[in-house]
Amino acid sequence: MKFRFSILALLMLLSLRGNLQTITQWRGDARDGVYLEADLLKSWPAEGPAKLWKIDSLGNGFSSPVVTADHIYVPGEVDSTGYLFAFDKKGTLLWKTETGKEWNENFPGPRSTPTVVDNLVYYCSSMGNIVCLDAETGQKNWSLSMLKDLHGRNVRFGYSESLLIDGNRLFCAPGGSDTNIVALNRFNGKVIWKSKAMGDSAAFCSPALIRLPQRKILVTIMIHQVIGVDVADGSLLWSVKLDRPNDIHCNTPYYEDGAVYYNDRGGNGAVKLELSPDGQSVKELWRNFKAGNVQGGFIKSGNYIYGARYRPSRFECLDATTGEISDSLKFACGSTIFADGLLYCYNDQGMVGLIRPVNGKLELLSSFRITEGTLEHFAHPVICDGVLYIRHGKAMMAYDIRKKK
Repeated sequence: MKFRFSILALLMLLSLRGNLQTITQWRGDARDGVYLEADLLKSWPAEGPAKLWKIDSLGNGFSSPVVTADHIYVPGEVDSTGYLFAFDKKGTLLWKTETGKEWNENFPGPRSTPTVVDNLVYYCSSMGNIVCLDAETGQKNWSLSMLKDLHGRNVRFGYSESLLIDGNRLFCAPGGSDTNIVALNRFNGKVIWKSKAMGDSAAFCSPALIRLPQRKILVTIMIHQVIGVDVADGSLLWSVKLDRPNDIHCNTPYYEDGAVYYNDRGGNGAVKLELSPDGQSVKELWRNFKAGNVQGGFIKSGNYIYGARYRPSRFECLDATTGEISDSLKFACGSTIFADGLLYCYNDQGMVGLIRPVNGKLELLSSFRITEGTLEHFAHPVICDGVLYIRHGKAMMAYDIRKKK
């Protein structure tokens, strides 16, 4: 009897493991900018950490790379055409697949980071073309247009959403009047549900997923609203009006211990909302109008929130209980990630800074300048297996930031 029970338990475990997904995506495993790395350098030489290799053929673009165990995927634009490039961990091109027209007006090139789930890669172009590709070969499994097929409305700087996937569902924000948020079958691109939500246009935000005992909630920022949508059926649970007249809402919200945080350059500042236990309502706990960056993201670690401020341009730390600024550094606004107890800021002047946070205080340990690449320094850094990846326009560099044994 015990033997039969053990066999049954083993079969159940294998079945559960077979259903687990390996997702590699925008700003790390949890979309929060935190990379679960260890044994990294605590300071760099003046010229920066050792460069392992460089690629300079990506074309235009502000998309961050996504790095799996064996591959690096990054979009780029050449002569108005978008491509998804796949490289090995030594920077050797494995394949590139055309993904359609890319944005070629203000800030030309792609914005979104691909999402890799098991053996499939998902990507949304700045013109709203969603593609699903084989991760090994680049062969296209399916594609659709959020503009034509889901009658979405593009925004003044192009679609910038990095696609969210949970289970067999892919979530996207066409921003149509009746297709505000849409859930697709990730294997064939068929529509599962459409949500009108507030009928609002898309902004530039990549959504977050909140897991509660009762439900899962997709949280994102549209042009005029922060919204929470039940992922089971697309029903709108709550919304928060953005009452400042600006449409630049780029940073992914963050959830922890019953609170939703968002940081918005559109005049709304840094905000903390209390989410009800059932996920059906929110109320504002604090708001700091002075804080806020454009598209650099923010980090919540312990009782503090870290990130860059747009004006005046500097790096700041906020107390998560009160929303008050506890410290700041004279380091220009940029993108922020976190690994092995330290903050990494890649600013819009091309400087990469290594910052130590200690009890609400900030210390700049090291910095170096990115001298290769083109156009603005907008892509977010990525860390994987002790390697720091920086994308600057047509160029992508890999730096060894592992402690030497």
